[in-house]
Amino acid sequence: MTEQQQTIDVNRGDPAYRAWLKEAVRKVQADANRSADTHLLLFPLPERWGIDLYLKDESTHPTGSLKHRLARSLFLYGLCNGWIRPGKPVIEASSGSTAVSEAYFAKLIGVPFIAVMPRTTSPAKCRLIEFHGGSCHFVDDPRRMYEESATLAAETGGHYMDQFTYAERATDWRGNNNIAESIYQQLRLERYPEPAWIVATAGTGGTSATIARYVRYMQYDTMICVPDPENSCFFDGWTRRDPQACSERGSRIEGIGRPRMEPSFVTGAIDRMMKVPDAASIAAVRVLERNIGRKAGGSTGTGLWSALRIVSEMVAEGRKGSVVTLICDPGDRYLDKYYSDDWLAAQGIDIAPYTATIEDFLRTGRRPH
Repeated sequence: MTEQQQTIDVNRGDPAYRAWLKEAVRKVQADANRSADTHLLLFPLPERWGIDLYLKDESTHPTGSLKHRLARSLFLYGLCNGWIRPGKPVIEASSGSTAVSEAYFAKLIGVPFIAVMPRTTSPAKCRLIEFHGGSCHFVDDPRRMYEESATLAAETGGHYMDQFTYAERATDWRGNNNIAESIYQQLRLERYPEPAWIVATAGTGGTSATIARYVRYMQYDTMICVPDPENSCFFDGWTRRDPQACSERGSRIEGIGRPRMEPSFVTGAIDRMMKVPDAASIAAVRVLERNIGRKAGGSTGTGLWSALRIVSEMVAEGRKGSVVTLICDPGDRYLDKYYSDDWLAAQGIDIAPYTATIEDFLRTGRRPH
């Protein structure tokens, strides 16, 4: 009779860690529960057109931007995967709104946060990250941000969040109060509750992926448009079906556009893309302020310019319906850039022709170029 093999049993269960994890997840979920949903604002259009243009105002999140949703999803994803551990730092390659929001959630659950960013990052951005308890780690070459983040995580035993890889998979796109579900809930009493188009700009690509997947899952007819700024490769990669597309320069429109095709940019879910001049984006946020009294960042202008082009098509074709775009973050972060005539002059950007085009369209209905 053969001898029985011994059962090998390794138990890594850690009750103390599970108690910490349970409390961390509760804190992150409680943040969502006590934060009222963001508003859906109407942009004034002539009544005779029979078209409604809405702006989903993501600037009212506790950390002031659309990235608050992403950071919350990334933290829940990292916690539930066992990647974020007590006392170990969370590290992210970001010099913008994602870093600000992730610093907030790291502080909320009591872990350190390190933002890996270019040395040229504005002091104002650094102060926002530090205000929420994070620290800034600078690199001279922005292309090394990803590698440096991974190295820091390995050296410290921390977790490299890697928003550009995990943004599209960390969010529950089937529902659970994601941005898409929120938009449709808020539209349900409007005269056109199913929008003809939703316009969403892309930084990681996570927001456009979430909205596009939700629309398909819910069997809506809504189409998805992603505008891309200058010096970003997303438009070229999408139109040429080239996953290796790249750009040699960075985008001047902060928060969107990338020099490489990011893993979270889900090209197959997008119906349409536009390449938007930076001058058009900046003109659009200036017009936005004059029409609704709110300053917004440049990425909002990129989306608004594209949304207005779509509205102009609908006017020309006599179609009625609704269009939705996003207010991604507040304009007070960019007073020395998009709202500064001196900065525009230094950059060689002339917004006057685009401003005139938008104002002419809103007055006459003539289509912007």
